[in-house]
Amino acid sequence: MNLKLTNRGTTLIAHVMGELDHHCAEYIKKKLDAEMMKSTTRNIIMDFSKVNFMDSSGIGVIIGRHKNIRKLNGKLAITGVNIKIRRIFEMSGLSEVMPFYENLDEAINRM
Repeated sequence: MNLKLTNRGTTLIAHVMGELDHHCAEYIKKKLDAEMMKSTTRNIIMDFSKVNFMDSSGIGVIIGRHKNIRKLNGKLAITGVNIKIRRIFEMSGLSEVMPFYENLDEAINRM
């Protein structure tokens, strides 16, 4: 797993690469939460275009960050999911709770 964080204005973009599972969940939580607390961060886009596996720990990471950013009156969006990962989001019900976009540019423009 690799995580690259970039900022586009007040939006934090988290490029997640590899597997989002119990091995890296705590690391990702800490990194995203630390960035979320910065006064400039209003929204988060999680780019899943390079994620090839996600387990329930990954779902927990996303749910927790979604709740935390909403407490700050912000939004979390997901982009770039493949069919396999999309199915996990649909089965967990997360696809009904937060917006999903085909690509990063669309997510940035819609946030």
